[in-house]
Amino acid sequence: MDLHIVDVLIIVAYIAATIFIGLYIRKRAAKNLNSYFLGDKNMPWYILGVSNASGMFDITGTMWLVYIMFVYGVKSAFLPWVWPIFNQIFLMMFLSAWLRRSNVLTGAEWITTRFGKNIGSTLSHISVVVFALVSVIGFLAYDFQGIGKFAATILPWSFGGEQATANIYAIIFMGVTSFYVIAGGMFSVVFTEVLQFIIMTIASIAVGIIAMMKVSPQMVARLVPEGWGNLFFGWQLKMDWSNLVPSVMDKIAADDYTLFGGMFGAFFMMMMFKGILISMAGPAPNYDMQRILATKSPKDAGKMSGFVSVALFFPRYMMIAGLTVLAIAFFTPELLKMGSHVDFEQILPFAIKNFIPVGLTGILLAGLLSAFMSTFAATVNAAPAYVVNDIYKRYIKPDASNKQLIRMSYIISLVFVILGIVFGFMSESINQVTLWITSALWGGYAAPNVLKWYWWRFNGHGYFWGMMSGILGAIILPAANRFGVIPPVNAMESFPIIFGISFFGSIIATLLSKPEEDSVLIGFYSRVRPWGFWKPIHDKTMAINPDFRANKDFKRDMINVVVGIVWQTALLVLPVFLVLKNYSSFAIAAVVVLLTSLFIKLNWWDKLKD
Repeated sequence: MDLHIVDVLIIVAYIAATIFIGLYIRKRAAKNLNSYFLGDKNMPWYILGVSNASGMFDITGTMWLVYIMFVYGVKSAFLPWVWPIFNQIFLMMFLSAWLRRSNVLTGAEWITTRFGKNIGSTLSHISVVVFALVSVIGFLAYDFQGIGKFAATILPWSFGGEQATANIYAIIFMGVTSFYVIAGGMFSVVFTEVLQFIIMTIASIAVGIIAMMKVSPQMVARLVPEGWGNLFFGWQLKMDWSNLVPSVMDKIAADDYTLFGGMFGAFFMMMMFKGILISMAGPAPNYDMQRILATKSPKDAGKMSGFVSVALFFPRYMMIAGLTVLAIAFFTPELLKMGSHVDFEQILPFAIKNFIPVGLTGILLAGLLSAFMSTFAATVNAAPAYVVNDIYKRYIKPDASNKQLIRMSYIISLVFVILGIVFGFMSESINQVTLWITSALWGGYAAPNVLKWYWWRFNGHGYFWGMMSGILGAIILPAANRFGVIPPVNAMESFPIIFGISFFGSIIATLLSKPEEDSVLIGFYSRVRPWGFWKPIHDKTMAINPDFRANKDFKRDMINVVVGIVWQTALLVLPVFLVLKNYSSFAIAAVVVLLTSLFIKLNWWDKLKD
């Protein structure tokens, strides 16, 4: 792609600005680990919310979301539940506050709050660190795939073949981002992410407006199958592209978004089942958890998680819907030419190449590059926290000075960037990495992390064996499937298998070992105040502190979660219907947003407490 000098200068200016921020903040971030990884726990909740939203506004995910909207239409609004995106609602309503009350530095350190300091706790601590590091490598490989493919298509310089060019661009941008993250820690990440979010919001709204100006609803209707613009669906997907772009049908078959002989409804139910379990487990030990731990208070932690959906969905889906509409109207002939070798991940670059004017192209490219840098930066910032705080400081050098700990953080960050690049070379596509992270890896995480919150008898040994059996299942099952050792199992079907392995590992190990000490359980229960199966510990807590009041908010929290998921979904489809000029559906979505917002204000915001 031939870029105008104006666009090149905008991109260069942006990259220079991020490097400057990292260098400028370096001294402040290097005070101690609390400053480096959590920004002194002194940043406003709305700034952290924008930062967290920016971290989720990634280029790889954007390419994937444009692809699924092109293929599945407005129904694709539900497919991100595979992550699941509604975990932010569970965090918003109660889990962020529970987590923040622990007042720790990392998710692994939180283990001592729940299981104390014994062999089981130590094993659990190690298993969380292992999971965190495996997931970080997975996300870095995911980032590598997205930025390489995007940059190779958009930027004008070539370095040999297409794949070689993509890999070199990925290495370049991962290197630049690593520089400012390693230098400035959490402060650098948050400040640059706020800048990145502003750029992305401007670019996203502009793309949506351009699509509305260039494409009419009639143009879209002629080029998509019946039902494409409808949010709702039955048991069957009924998305028939056979007479329009036949290769799309092969792509639908390969995506594994159906179960039991093509039942999309069954897939949706499995996605809900998986999503609820993962959401109930709380945040995975990554950048999302670090943002929660970095808030000033439990109340602010809930507000921060809620603000993510408000900040993220409207601008992001203005861009996704705009790029999709432009691609449907003008990229369909290119897809037909590709035949069976169709590559839907080229949709986003094509739309930018052909429809975004000079100047705005530079802003948009800087925004998309910043989206990658934002997600990548947040992931890189999370990794060393676990190695330095939870391994090096705890087991290797407990008396290490702040200077030594920060220097070790630099080294570990660099090591994980290199590992992410290596695994990025090994992965084949964005969708492949996405499905492995969301289904296989999270299948091993869910069971022990649900049990730790809601069942008093669950102990450190159960947590360790649940996590390790799940992680091993997540690694071995896809490999066995790939090499024909077991019958074919798609990513979603692997979730209940891996979850079952992890669940039984958790229960058996728990029942074969002693409960945690009463002092540990009472301390956790009285500080974090979860609801669930805690009656024996509640009675012992009351005996010590008769003024203690149990958390009886289960029913209210669950009602708020249901309303919150509806609210979040309406926020997501609002810009989609606007770009499609489906004003009646837009009005309905707007009314739903207003009514659910009012309910949430009265039944959640007004009742928040630390």
